[in-house]
Amino acid sequence: MLRDRFGRSIDYLRLSVTDRCDLRCSYCIPKGFKNFEEPANWLGFAEIQRVVAAFARLGTRRFRLTGGEPLLRRNLPELIGMLASQPGVDDLSLSTNGTQLAAQAGALKAAGLQRLNVSLDSLRRDCVASISGSDSLEQVLQGLSVARAAGFKSIKINMVPLAGVNDHDIDAMLAYCKTHGFILRLIEAMPMGHTGQQADGLDLSQLLHSLSERHGLTPSALSLGGGPARYWQSPDGSCTLGLITPMSQHFCASCNRVRLSVDGTLYMCLGQEEKLELRPLLRAGCSDAELETAIRTAIELKPERHEFNQQPQQIMRFMSMTGG
Repeated sequence: MLRDRFGRSIDYLRLSVTDRCDLRCSYCIPKGFKNFEEPANWLGFAEIQRVVAAFARLGTRRFRLTGGEPLLRRNLPELIGMLASQPGVDDLSLSTNGTQLAAQAGALKAAGLQRLNVSLDSLRRDCVASISGSDSLEQVLQGLSVARAAGFKSIKINMVPLAGVNDHDIDAMLAYCKTHGFILRLIEAMPMGHTGQQADGLDLSQLLHSLSERHGLTPSALSLGGGPARYWQSPDGSCTLGLITPMSQHFCASCNRVRLSVDGTLYMCLGQEEKLELRPLLRAGCSDAELETAIRTAIELKPERHEFNQQPQQIMRFMSMTGG
């Protein structure tokens, strides 16, 4: 098992397969942004599989594909099939904005993808268009319906509440998720890049009491997917709410993940700059042992915690550049 210098077990790798996205969510990537990584610098499928295999040999068991929007990566089901058959990969999931999900859900499931997280910030068409820069609500809702029909049983809806924008939509989102058997997770906006720094995110700990009272929610011992969310449920289990609070109640002491960007840069923390570039090693023909040694060395660089609260303007890369 990989452990960092603070004794934390690293059993979760998030892999960005593209930094491109078909949306421009206000808290993630700015409108007009064009400084994307050249495809020649993207890790190929065989290179990604090699990194995943190395992490699996070192004890990492959970892997999530992210972006950008991962469903924009050509032939993604092929990669999923390669990773799903890799020894040691016990949990393989994907985060998506849902716009391409209706067309691909069946192929993703058939390839071996186990779980889905879908970003959706409102059920109001105008609000979704305002936040994402695209009139995409119906596409996302259709994608969710197709994904459920394809056999995905664990689907989480990720919502970023923004003050005065969609904060009053949370009750409707909870009701929608209860009706369709989805899990709603509220995520605090993080100050990554100037888009994230300008986002008027909410302190979710202040919303919890009123939400719990209105929906009869009590703390739950649920642990879903090995992530940092804390969960609350209704007595009959029909309504589940997760909170991810990197700003108001950070979870750095139990952080169990690192991130691999599309260009092969291994980031130790969203809120710090410690990193190791794996692409040069891979393309220089490093051995498996050399790759594993590099990964172990990188894990030792993982910082104790982020400094989003102390230095909110420290990280200028956008979320889509790191892999959300």
